[in-house]
Amino acid sequence: MICALGAAVCFGTASVLQAMAARAAEPGTGSGVDTALLLRALRQWRYVAGLALDAVGFVLQIVALTHIPIYAVGAALAASLAVTAVVAARLLRVRLSGAEWAAVAVVCAGLALLGLASGEEGSGTGSLALKFGLLGVAALVLLVGAVAGGLPDRPRALLLGLAAGTGFGVVEVAVRLIDGISFANPALYALLLGGGAAFLLLTSALQRGSVTAATAGMVLGETIGPAAVGVAWLGDRTREGLVWLAVLGFAVAVCGALALSRFGEPPPGPDPA
Repeated sequence: MICALGAAVCFGTASVLQAMAARAAEPGTGSGVDTALLLRALRQWRYVAGLALDAVGFVLQIVALTHIPIYAVGAALAASLAVTAVVAARLLRVRLSGAEWAAVAVVCAGLALLGLASGEEGSGTGSLALKFGLLGVAALVLLVGAVAGGLPDRPRALLLGLAAGTGFGVVEVAVRLIDGISFANPALYALLLGGGAAFLLLTSALQRGSVTAATAGMVLGETIGPAAVGVAWLGDRTREGLVWLAVLGFAVAVCGALALSRFGEPPPGPDPA
């Protein structure tokens, strides 16, 4: 859980930097899958710094996923929005309302409940059908991104965020399905495709439209689905008799994170390039 929270700190700080860089980049084509926009964002030092933090967070996430259930890791990663809110308040001089400070406390309380209720990770390794299914979901993420590009700004941002979160969720599950590097394992390709697609779509979502909607969609996409897969197919369980506490903690942490989704929005101001 300490590693999962460390990953949340890295991801939460990175999101502020990446949102600012994406908005500072020249407008893209409007497509949800816009590689040119990603390349322009990579010229911004803030985006590169965010990627470095993402890399550290990913390593911590892998460690966490090998020791605790996916639902606990997913809720901890959703808490990255609480980190983003605090970073924005301290470094970017964004003022948090009393309700938003309360939401930060709610996220922390939900994670504490999850920590009390979580058991060990499940022993399931996943069937071949699950691995191919995961690869199919990763491909579907790209397809949804391409379709979302033609929507109005707000539903476009929400759908891109949800698809990006699903891509990150694919990564969470794929880590559990990979036991050593094997190029015959479909889960390896699902991890690469899902992670790459998620970055593409999230960059497009941050560049135009409501980043609040995009961030809320991402939180939902990267928590609920992977948690269900972990419980249904990989054997993730809670401590004896504490299922209700785990469900309560998960719901509280995710709802608190959603209340803070506006902090995916970069602060107004001059071009930070």
